[in-house]
Amino acid sequence: MLQGKTVLLGVTGSIAAYKAAQLASDLVKLHADVHVLMTKNALNFIHPITFETLTGHKCLVDTFDRNFEFEVEHISLAKKADAFLIAPASANVIGKIAGGIADDMLTTTLLACTCPILIAPAMNTRMYENPIVQENLEKCKKYGMVIIEPATGLLACKDEGKGKLPPVQMLIEALLKEIRFEKDMQDLNVLVTAGATMESMDPVRFITNHSSGKMGFALAQVAMQRGAKVTLVKANTTAPVPSFVKCVNVKSARDMYEAVRAVAGSMDIIVKAAAVADYTPAEVAGEKMKKKDGELSIPLKRTTDILAYLGQNRRAGQLLCGFSMETEHMLENSAEKLTKKNVDMIVANNVKVEGAGFGTETNVVTLITRSGVTELPLMSKDEVAGRIFDELLQLRSKKQEQEKGLAEEIKKLGDESQETEEIYRGEKKTEEQQEDVTTEQQSEGAPKEA
Repeated sequence: MLQGKTVLLGVTGSIAAYKAAQLASDLVKLHADVHVLMTKNALNFIHPITFETLTGHKCLVDTFDRNFEFEVEHISLAKKADAFLIAPASANVIGKIAGGIADDMLTTTLLACTCPILIAPAMNTRMYENPIVQENLEKCKKYGMVIIEPATGLLACKDEGKGKLPPVQMLIEALLKEIRFEKDMQDLNVLVTAGATMESMDPVRFITNHSSGKMGFALAQVAMQRGAKVTLVKANTTAPVPSFVKCVNVKSARDMYEAVRAVAGSMDIIVKAAAVADYTPAEVAGEKMKKKDGELSIPLKRTTDILAYLGQNRRAGQLLCGFSMETEHMLENSAEKLTKKNVDMIVANNVKVEGAGFGTETNVVTLITRSGVTELPLMSKDEVAGRIFDELLQLRSKKQEQEKGLAEEIKKLGDESQETEEIYRGEKKTEEQQEDVTTEQQSEGAPKEA
């Protein structure tokens, strides 16, 4: 995920400094080139050799270290950095950054950086809530730095409250949001649906399917990392919910229809990846249905087709993408949905294909649009999500070009029409002037009465 990216990791004098070792290790596993910079106070909590072993680079502490290559170390690091993450960030270092103080390797390097800077405060709750610290954090925000909110819980000092370093995975997600992708979806409003709806039969039982929500979550996460403002409408799921998206929880197909309808009009792209029930019990029993001898028959009724509704009520310029999971005649059935439901793309897969379907980390899909069919090989769901948005952005670009061309043609026709009207008016005016002159001449040449 971070191949080719250089990440500077700043470690300061906080008891949470030991967690930075796991953070450095996980970043290396994501193929980032990690360089660790420590304050002298951080040396009291963790040894530089730990980071040097994990990253393969010398851990930098002293700005005036004589054992260096012939280059200005803090400047050279700042130039090649794609991001600078300070985790944990003590109140002391936050104050220095806010005040522009550069008196060690970490702060001098930070001031020379033009890359995204992320700060993860970690300290006692009372220190964190101190107005001076809060003012310093606000100042850092004003300068464009990203502040990662600390977690709440039992602190090392046995106090309860806000000030814990967030989990390592949260720190990595914050970093991925900033630097993983170019922001080619900046400020686009994207709606993604995910998970399996649950249709109640009685207060205990329900009808559902095997969807884990992983594909929908991958789509939401990739869109967010590419700069989109993502709304995720999720039904029942078993996968971890992605960070930095607006999440709307629903249960039934009816709930999902109402949630989608409420926000669809403001969306630029809608991707329907949820596994929505096609049928729901005609009636829901008020009490648990008791077991009886013999067979049980439960009448079902159709649920609202959400994708068809969106196709019928789409606004101009909006892109719609649906999913189609089949067990036979995949291409034929999915291509039919493309036209029938008035969408731009159908992502089709066959649940019987190895590596595809519910609950897996991978998928095998075919992208079907009006211009053609693209079969993708076995990929991670994260990679599939990337390819889906690549295709949707191409479709969006084509639509915009067509709309621009149409607008120019209409303008051209309007200009020609106006020009024709002006010519007509000019000719008519000339004729009227000529008639006036003729009338005047006739009047002058007529015999006057005695």
